[in-house]
Amino acid sequence: MKKLIVISGSGIYPELVVRGAKASGVSQVDVLAVRGSTSRATKKAADGVHEIGIGEIAAGIRWVAAQGYDGAILAGQINPLSLFRSRFDDEVKAWLRSLPCKNAHTVFGKLIEEFGKVGVKILPATSYMDDCLPGEGALTVRSPDEREQKDIAHGAAVVRDVGRHDVGQTVLVKEGMVLAVEAFEGTNAAILRGGKLGGKGAVIFKGAREGHDMRFDVPVIGMKTLKTMKRAGVTALGFQAGRQIVLDKESVIAYANRHGIALVGMKTDLPPAPTRPDGEGSVS
Repeated sequence: MKKLIVISGSGIYPELVVRGAKASGVSQVDVLAVRGSTSRATKKAADGVHEIGIGEIAAGIRWVAAQGYDGAILAGQINPLSLFRSRFDDEVKAWLRSLPCKNAHTVFGKLIEEFGKVGVKILPATSYMDDCLPGEGALTVRSPDEREQKDIAHGAAVVRDVGRHDVGQTVLVKEGMVLAVEAFEGTNAAILRGGKLGGKGAVIFKGAREGHDMRFDVPVIGMKTLKTMKRAGVTALGFQAGRQIVLDKESVIAYANRHGIALVGMKTDLPPAPTRPDGEGSVS
């Protein structure tokens, strides 16, 4: 891998991918920035930047194809509401109309399909993110108590079932009752909705479905997630070991410890996320 392009949404994730790729020896790491979303820090970390509007996706794909990159990585957040509010060109509108249903799997799957048509290989979104993919066990000083552990296990089973329908990756549970299942609103809105219903003491399980395409929509938590959990009174979060990105991990763990929030990686029979383009170097 000599020449890589990171297709960047918002947040710190794209910057970490850029820095991780450089640290792993990739010679040139550029960014395709989305105007109004990609951070200045991500742009500064990259060797080169090309910027597009959210409605100019088709033109962006053609630009990437013309540059001869060895691979591309999709990283960072794109507001789901942009699917309804953006002024897409006619080509992108036709892509969206062709989808029988619209969710992360179908929308990003279509995007990857269009990149593939022009010869651009999309790599796993977990590539070069070794330090951000924790394994099994508690990350925090406090482990989940017996009740929290039971609720986490219940949440894990629910996530696995609803994941087959591409609904969402996050479930809130308290004392065996499912308070919220993430849908189109995203993780943080689901946390607040569930916390309002259940009050203090709810737990979260977040995970990718069986057979999830790790090239996009990988489960991610960061400081915003933890602050939302505290606001909602959520006391513990479980995730699939080796399949969950934790952004700004040291700060996240420190914040969780300060507020008594338990974070724990759960053993799973699902394959760990790949951390290199060839699939080698997966986190165990």
